[in-house]
Amino acid sequence: MFKKSSIKSYIITGLLIWVPLVITLWVLNLLVGMLDQTLRLLPQSFLTESWLGVHVPGLGAILAVVIVLITGMITANMLGQRLVRLWESILARIPVVSSIYNSVKQVSDTLFSGTGHAFRKVLLVRYPHPQAWSLAFQTNVPPEVASLLPEDHVAVFIPTTPSPVNGFYFYVRREDVIEVDIPVDVAFKYIVSMGVVATTVTPAKSR
Repeated sequence: MFKKSSIKSYIITGLLIWVPLVITLWVLNLLVGMLDQTLRLLPQSFLTESWLGVHVPGLGAILAVVIVLITGMITANMLGQRLVRLWESILARIPVVSSIYNSVKQVSDTLFSGTGHAFRKVLLVRYPHPQAWSLAFQTNVPPEVASLLPEDHVAVFIPTTPSPVNGFYFYVRREDVIEVDIPVDVAFKYIVSMGVVATTVTPAKSR
């Protein structure tokens, strides 16, 4: 007969195998289901339901990748860049749309372009009280704000756990932050896992 401690150990071991797998499959299912909505761009006769009688999951994801790839190829040349500028000039003339589009574009340009400055450094800041430290990411201080601050400040984004897409945006004195010598993606893993994933954090220097 199995001992109670052995049964408990086996259950925990089984959970460690199945929980990450199930969550991964669940997230992939959500992503594929969302990307499959791009199939609505195709005529009804092109859909697999018309000529196979069943829906084939994942085709929308493939279509989305193809659309993004083709868009990147087109906009990489001079003609494509002119079309983008024309499109952006049209959107800039629409009052509400222009503000939303410009804000989202600035964020996406900063995150995905190699010249962006957002999330280039991992910092330790005192939050939510002076006796606690939180991982944060350095972003940009707008010139209008920097001119109003009496000392040198850095802009920091403090993500929440386990969803790092939400968080808080603060201006902190540069001398009150500690730069951490770890990659941004490792810090994200540490935050998402709520500290479960082992990571070596090395304080670089106070700045």
